[in-house]
Amino acid sequence: MLRSMYSGIGAMRNFQTKLDVIGNNIANVNTYGFKKGRTIFKDLMSQTISGASGPNAGRGGTNPKQVGLGSQLAAIDTVHTQGSLQTTGRVLDLAISGDGFFILGELNNGNLINPLFTRAGNFYLDKEGYIVNADGLYLVGEGYQNGAFTGKRARIQIPTDAKSVSIGADGVVNYVDAVGNLQVAGRIRLAKFPNNDGLEKVGGNLFRETANSGTIINPNNQNEWIAYPPQESGAGSIVSGALEMSNVDLAEEFTEMIVAQRGFQANTRIITTSDEILQELVNLKK
Repeated sequence: MLRSMYSGIGAMRNFQTKLDVIGNNIANVNTYGFKKGRTIFKDLMSQTISGASGPNAGRGGTNPKQVGLGSQLAAIDTVHTQGSLQTTGRVLDLAISGDGFFILGELNNGNLINPLFTRAGNFYLDKEGYIVNADGLYLVGEGYQNGAFTGKRARIQIPTDAKSVSIGADGVVNYVDAVGNLQVAGRIRLAKFPNNDGLEKVGGNLFRETANSGTIINPNNQNEWIAYPPQESGAGSIVSGALEMSNVDLAEEFTEMIVAQRGFQANTRIITTSDEILQELVNLKK
């Protein structure tokens, strides 16, 4: 059978994957905090007809003769570029300008576990006054006691009788209590990773750390998370009253979709042409 036919089949599979990634990007063009994907191809192995030879006996060298056997999927990247900020005017809508992720966690026997990370900052208050995301995961920050930050991770709670709430660019959450005094509820902390591209998407605008992303878990204390106050150690700043939009560029996605579609069509032509050649070979017997 012709090698070109199998090369065409493999390329069609790859372009289908590329179209799947593009479709997901376009579907999430209005998803807060979404980071687009990108498909990268690489060539498959090449069959060597003859190897290279060096000059000798008065004759120059020759180059290798190789026939490529198609393409394969090299990577599906997550592109962590900054999305544009959309003003909402809602205090608990938070955006990160710069590097970092909001940390979310579940509560188990009083301990925060299973850290997840997001750039989507649409937060809410539950009936006890804790800041949570749309799925009820707690926003993890730093506690405040006796006039100072504790340095330990904690849920951020705002009394239900608070008159107003404000969140600064440094992540400090303030509120005005029932008698009109300004109080501090805590401070938001942000997670930073050596390799953001290594994070795994788990749905719901959430990421999970992997073996190649790095970790925020302190190697000397498995119960301690390493997180940074906004505007410190390279972490971004918090923008209250705004949300980070998806970083999907529709013009770019539609262009890539056209390229993928034409690439798919071109490879169907490769298969059709290879089939016609095989048909001619079969007809030789007639």
